[in-house]
Amino acid sequence: MSDKISHYAFPEMLVTTDWVAQHAGDPDVRIVESNEDILLYSTGHVPGAVHIDWREDLNDQLVRDYLNPEEFAKLCSRHGITPQTQVVFYGDKSNWWSCYALWVFHLFGHTNCKIMDGGRAKWVAEGKPLSREIPSYAKSDYPVPPKRLDAEIRAFYDQTLAHAQAKLPMVDVRSPKEFSGELTHMPEYPQEGVLRGGHIPGAKSCPWATAANADGTFKTVEELRAIYQDGLGFKQDDDIIAYCRIGERSSHTWFVLKYLLGHTKVRNYDGSWTEWGNRVRSPIEK
Repeated sequence: MSDKISHYAFPEMLVTTDWVAQHAGDPDVRIVESNEDILLYSTGHVPGAVHIDWREDLNDQLVRDYLNPEEFAKLCSRHGITPQTQVVFYGDKSNWWSCYALWVFHLFGHTNCKIMDGGRAKWVAEGKPLSREIPSYAKSDYPVPPKRLDAEIRAFYDQTLAHAQAKLPMVDVRSPKEFSGELTHMPEYPQEGVLRGGHIPGAKSCPWATAANADGTFKTVEELRAIYQDGLGFKQDDDIIAYCRIGERSSHTWFVLKYLLGHTKVRNYDGSWTEWGNRVRSPIEK
């Protein structure tokens, strides 16, 4: 464990690229690559890493929701993951999509998960090996989780509305122009059909990437405290909701607040702006 990682509230939630290089082949460890760009994996990945596609593997293909417990069990079984397997996620975009995958695993109670600090970019920058070989693991018998744990780490529209009306802490992790309503999507990204721009009343703006260094690693605990606690005024026991467009960028901030800073109650509003900005009579500030 690096000295930087040891200072986080839950240092066991992060591993270094060197740790992954040493443990990728361990039978009780499964390395998972999850990217925004789903084609990246095929160009070369950490040897032994499996690929989880956030669109095809983690989301219901009909209803706007996540996969159900039966489908989650099948996904894990396919990759040889058991409830005891230590799952280490990494990916592109400073690990924002790997944090999203980790958050979904937590929805099913699989909390033995970690993030490789620095993600794919750091692994490549260090000249560590990449493989195009698709690994094959013996299918496991992953038991179907009794339920999806939405209440613990997920917020829905009505809960988020009540949160805003009660003037409780909320962070909008989109870009400044999305927050102001000038844009309804990320710069240089396609429009996703949102009819109104702006932000949820009372939300504070803090783009997700504020927490990341140029090399994709997380900032130090002191830097993160300066951003979220000194800058936004969040207290350790606050009830905090994070949101973005569809819940993926806010998963990164959820991870930072919950595991790197140790905030006790953080939820991700994954409906985010694509729900809020289209909902009839939802209140909006600009």
